[in-house]
Amino acid sequence: MKLFKPLYERALVWAAYKRAPVILFVLSLCEAVFFPIAPEVMLAPMCLARREHALRFAGVSLGGSLVGMAIGYSLGYFAIDLLRPLIDRLGYAATFHQIELQASDPMKGFWALLIAGFVPIPFKIFTLASGAVHMPLLPFFAGATIGRGKRVFLVAGAIKLGGEKGEAMLHRWIEPVGWASLLLLAALAGWLYFRGMHG
Repeated sequence: MKLFKPLYERALVWAAYKRAPVILFVLSLCEAVFFPIAPEVMLAPMCLARREHALRFAGVSLGGSLVGMAIGYSLGYFAIDLLRPLIDRLGYAATFHQIELQASDPMKGFWALLIAGFVPIPFKIFTLASGAVHMPLLPFFAGATIGRGKRVFLVAGAIKLGGEKGEAMLHRWIEPVGWASLLLLAALAGWLYFRGMHG
């Protein structure tokens, strides 16, 4: 039974609709809670069709994701006991436990959310785990915003600057570009931290 291909093709059809930004917002929200298809599937063709609005579309996607993250966090906070059997059935029990351990420390949780956009683990697992351990909201939303934002703005920026060639190059190089961006961000955070220590 094919599940992901029909969903992928449906997202491409949605990208051509007049109300595509609204659909993108809802898709991004749903993906952060339960939907299995990343919003970039719809974001990319929208950016190709109207490159002058690419960054605005990325902002719409990020906004929807943030609302979905808040819902995911709330589900983890208030209903994790009801959701654990489903997480176990999906095969994420061990991963979920590891993320819970990370999120129990606000700083470690922040960094886990920061890299979550470039690891093959659904982002919703991170949001649920963060809520389950009652991670403070400030590091949660800071890490989640940067973690998701860097990915959607990378997609939009590459297409805005390079069009179809930019999209093709992004698909080919997204992992090394993502890790390079993360290393630069970590270096900046380390520099600011040591500067504060010795300032």
